[in-house]
Amino acid sequence: QMQLVESGGGLVQTGGSLRLSCVASGGGFSMRYMGWFRQAPGKEREFVAAIKWRGGNTYYSDSVKGRFTISKDSAKNTVYLQMDSLKSEDTGVYYCAGDPTIILSSIFDSRNYKNWGQGTQVTVSS
Repeated sequence: QMQLVESGGGLVQTGGSLRLSCVASGGGFSMRYMGWFRQAPGKEREFVAAIKWRGGNTYYSDSVKGRFTISKDSAKNTVYLQMDSLKSEDTGVYYCAGDPTIILSSIFDSRNYKNWGQGTQVTVSS
């Protein structure tokens, strides 16, 4: 059973930075894509960024493009989300997700991922 654990959330002022980590453990790594999603109060869970594990291709939502960077450390089975120039609208619970069979066209919808972390809270002051 693959387990995903996020960390790195916290409080930051507008314009600041945070780096989130997601560590996969509990079995042989089998995720084709790893993604980050976030959910703000009263809103649906939305796609933030994703990375293809074997190729390293990266994908971003328009709202974070140019400010966030997704990366990975294959030896550590860890994916990162570097968040810069944070805005109040970035506030929410950030979740790490992965799936062993998901295809590119499906990575932007949270319903297509089988494995999820517990979430880490990111709060950006207004």
